[in-house]
Amino acid sequence: MSNQALEVEVVIEIPRGSFLKRGSTGQIDFLSPLSCPYNYGSVPKYLGQEGDLLDALVLGPRLPRGTRIRTLAWGAVILADRGMTDDKLVCAAQAPTEKQRRAVLRFFAFYAWSKRLLNFWRGRSGRNACDGWCEAAEAIARAAPIPERWSGPRVGF
Repeated sequence: MSNQALEVEVVIEIPRGSFLKRGSTGQIDFLSPLSCPYNYGSVPKYLGQEGDLLDALVLGPRLPRGTRIRTLAWGAVILADRGMTDDKLVCAAQAPTEKQRRAVLRFFAFYAWSKRLLNFWRGRSGRNACDGWCEAAEAIARAAPIPERWSGPRVGF
């Protein structure tokens, strides 16, 4: 694991411990039977390849919804959702330990499996999988600067 971190601004959409899954527009996507183990949000400066704001999770104590935090991105999880790459930056004040990194990857492997079931139930096709870890710079390079007139994701949840 590299120690090359990049500073990013993250807006928290789902506080650690929350059961409500919200999208980048603030709309509730669904009520989860499991609480979110991380502060989850997005980087308002970039769009991921699926056309929504670049996702980010922030390790550490619970942060209130709407918190804007400048933090360090230490890497990213490469998630495939309905066949689209949906990178998740992994952010923290300090480099995640190997144990934390493995826990994040286990969570997203389970998340991808759960999304596969949800997408099947919703009649949505495409591959869902956790494809491992990459450098934060690699995930940001796959993203695009947010366009001036962006009004929300082009793909429905």
